Amino acid sequence: MRQSKTTAARYLLYGAAGFATGLLNGLFGSGGGIVAVAFLKKLGLSAKQAHATSVFIILMLSAVGVCCYLPYLELSQSLRYLPGGVAGAVAGAFGLRYIPAKWLRRTFAIFILYAALRLLLRG
Repeated sequence: MRQSKTTAARYLLYGAAGFATGLLNGLFGSGGGIVAVAFLKKLGLSAKQAHATSVFIILMLSAVGVCCYLPYLELSQSLRYLPGGVAGAVAGAFGLRYIPAKWLRRTFAIFILYAALRLLLRG
């Protein structure tokens, strides 16, 4: 009986983390990956495994988001953005292999602080 309670609690935790990830991604267009990576690392994945898994999760959630935001989609703007975005994604994915987890965390923290400061100072 204890095993089923533990399993049920684990699924509840997955559901809560998934909901928070989807909510952030749906509301802000980003931020869900932060929740997903933190949750996946708590489950025992390495930083790089958690990041890669999070990218897949965000891909799926973004596909749902596109369907929900379809009336507002500016396809021509999206298509202009994609070549640079694809190049950046490939460069980031290959770079992830060579960046130590410690520096990945630090770089990401600096990026988040910069983004937060910009949001706060813009009013």
